[in-house]
Amino acid sequence: MIASPQPEHAPEPVQDFSIVLGGPLYQFFLRSGLIRPPFGSLKARMLVLAGIAWLPLIPLTVLGGRFAGAVPVPFLYDFEVHVRLLVALQLLIVAELVIYVRMRALTAQFLERHIVTPELRPAFEKVISSAMRLRNSSMAEISLLLLVLIAGPWVWRGTVALHSNTWYATQTPSGLVFTAAGWWYGFISVPVFQFILLRWYYRVFIWFRFLSQVSRLDLNLVPTHPDRCCGLGFLGNVAAAFAPLLMAHSALMAGFLANRILHEGAKLPDYKMELLAMTALLIAIGLAPLCVFAPKLHRARLAGLRLYGRLASDYVSDFARKWIAPPVPSGEPLLGTSDIQSLADLDNTFSIVKGIRLVPFNKESVTQFLIVIAIPLAPLALTMFSFEELLRRLIRVIL
Repeated sequence: MIASPQPEHAPEPVQDFSIVLGGPLYQFFLRSGLIRPPFGSLKARMLVLAGIAWLPLIPLTVLGGRFAGAVPVPFLYDFEVHVRLLVALQLLIVAELVIYVRMRALTAQFLERHIVTPELRPAFEKVISSAMRLRNSSMAEISLLLLVLIAGPWVWRGTVALHSNTWYATQTPSGLVFTAAGWWYGFISVPVFQFILLRWYYRVFIWFRFLSQVSRLDLNLVPTHPDRCCGLGFLGNVAAAFAPLLMAHSALMAGFLANRILHEGAKLPDYKMELLAMTALLIAIGLAPLCVFAPKLHRARLAGLRLYGRLASDYVSDFARKWIAPPVPSGEPLLGTSDIQSLADLDNTFSIVKGIRLVPFNKESVTQFLIVIAIPLAPLALTMFSFEELLRRLIRVIL
């Protein structure tokens, strides 16, 4: 629906929408003091998770003689495990705070911008409540936990683990034989990480479902809104908060490739298709949920072009009859007349309607995500060139 803005008034408070502020794990962190409401003690959570998943591996590998030597891939030089537990896992925790801060005023903006009218508010509240029930579902998180405990170690062993003598396992004719550190890593560290990661996928699903249900409401979209998204442009800023989540995935890929390049003799170009697929998938995670508004924005653009096109035709016809067709009005100077300014204002208004984007984000959003994804992967370029050669190539590109 297209309508003019409603009279300005402060909407009544609406419950905050957050895909991270709830659930059994959140409640556990609250009771244990690892979260100060609403989302404080970030460093404490990061340290505790690193202390559970990564720190015990140091004494276990030292006692097993595989910390810095004795096997082709000792613990110290296993880049994948350090990136997984000290970088990616921490980014997943940081993402919770970032998304909470960006998303806490989300529902209020729908009301403040009059996108959700008072008549729509009950339906809007139902959509929010439905999303909150999913977020707080104990069954969902218990199911994810059981999944990683039952299948997680075997998925890791079959898809990510190096099939050679490492700090966590010895290759034998019958398969991998885990060390003490390997048992801890495979059945504690890996499930902890997988649970946090799958929990994020569940949250992304809730986010997508929430936006999809909101997009089906009869929203009050204003074609002349200067954000060129009929007032929905603020959603692009919310989507930018998913950057730490995307960087965590990119860091995972960087650690995976580093091990294959440095310990198995692979080359970075060998994985170009995987890198392209990962980049496309991560951008989809960040921006695809916003695309549910494309049909609504398309209809708003067509309706706006029709309405304001008719208005423009009426105005320019009246302008021509007054100032172009004889007789020209006497006693009213053309220079400085407000009719000229109104004609220019009408042109600006029609340009805004014509330039409505079909999605509430722009090219800059895609570029930002590409940079975020590229940062963890950038050091891998040193496996192809020396630092000096890489620096020379960059200088040639810049100059």
